[in-house]
Amino acid sequence: AVAKRKSEAPAARPKKRAKRAPSAPEAAADPVPEEYSIPPPVSQVPPSPAARGKWKNKERVLIFSSRGINFRTRHLMQDLRTLMPHSKADTKMDRKDQLFVINEVCEMKNCNKCIFFEAKKKQDLYMWLSNTPQGPSAKFLVQNVHTLAELKMTGNCLRGSRPLLSFDPTFDKEPHYALLKELFIQIFSTPQYHPKSQPFVDHVFTFTVTDERIWFRNYQIIEEDASLVEIGPRFVLNLIKIFQGSFGGPTLYENPHYQSPNMHRRLIRLSVAAKFREKQQVKEVQKIKKEGSKVLIEEDPTEVVFETPAEEKPVEIQLVKPESKPIVKDKKKLRKIQRKKQKKLLRTEA
Repeated sequence: AVAKRKSEAPAARPKKRAKRAPSAPEAAADPVPEEYSIPPPVSQVPPSPAARGKWKNKERVLIFSSRGINFRTRHLMQDLRTLMPHSKADTKMDRKDQLFVINEVCEMKNCNKCIFFEAKKKQDLYMWLSNTPQGPSAKFLVQNVHTLAELKMTGNCLRGSRPLLSFDPTFDKEPHYALLKELFIQIFSTPQYHPKSQPFVDHVFTFTVTDERIWFRNYQIIEEDASLVEIGPRFVLNLIKIFQGSFGGPTLYENPHYQSPNMHRRLIRLSVAAKFREKQQVKEVQKIKKEGSKVLIEEDPTEVVFETPAEEKPVEIQLVKPESKPIVKDKKKLRKIQRKKQKKLLRTEA
């Protein structure tokens, strides 16, 4: 009996039935799709034929300044950070430090581009655009700065959206402008599929060359008629030098039309002094003319004929001291005294 039990295979146990939930209405069985759903960032979308979002361009821009900047420069720097989602910030650099230290700061912040604002004399602002650490780098004098808060324009754009870059045809004609164009493209263009960027293009950065200066403007693209409305900020860049290295090195180009702010202020003072000196000279010339216009007429000897000398009066010597007159402040009392004297004289004569 034992051998028979071993030889026989164990019978398969029947499976337990899963408990079923109570029957629900058919409408609840089909899930209703959500009306509002937030899509994931473009960089996290898996690569597929429909959407291939891969963040390949890892450009990072460090935007910071030196100590001693004014409020307008601080607001301009903050505006650029909001317009450029691929930018990073850092603390202000001490003025005593050398500029090549910025290369180490960019390396620590994992940035390969840099915009550095340098303030001098609390009134002059310089901007450095550099490709760290190899170079090249360019130094500009920043003029006519207007921030977003000052302009109060009617335009508006989505934060983090990618801009279009519009360049003047002059950038393709001269070699130093071509180098600056490539530098501007690498710094100001937001990389595609950046995690902090939005997949929209609704504003334009324009770089225009006028009067040997580069004018920066930011415009919104209106969808209805594709017209442009200025948003801000706006500023003018006056090129000083282009260096081969980052924040130094051999000079590739030097602007012959550049005039330093110190020289400009000196010329203004000299022109004011020249105007004042000219006014003084005009006054002296007028004074000399007035003196020269007076003609001196010689004396006529016949005029003495009609002069008759006055009669000489005999000299009288008073031997008696004159009577002292009483000092009376009140005029009425003085008149009374005079009347009394006259009455006395009349009585004596009578």
